[in-house]
Amino acid sequence: MSGSTALRLAAADNVATALCDLEAGEVVELEGQSVTLLERIPLCHKLALADLEPGTAILKYGQPIGRTTAAIKAGAHVHVHNMRSARAEATGGQ
Repeated sequence: MSGSTALRLAAADNVATALCDLEAGEVVELEGQSVTLLERIPLCHKLALADLEPGTAILKYGQPIGRTTAAIKAGAHVHVHNMRSARAEATGGQ
């Protein structure tokens, strides 16, 4: 389920969660998949496990938690600057 530096919570997830601060250029290994980080990923933040097009559902816990607002490359930081939370969509907020 996890590598030593990141955690994928469900097999369908297209993001993983950083278990420590990760630096650009580090390679994250998860379930036989390698992802080279394109930028710094802070502790507990998400990183893309695959290239994601704008409007793609962000899957965490095997469930959609939001949608991309821009293209996101594998290894990039996934956060409020490039995704919109499903909770915000449900409440009409940011």
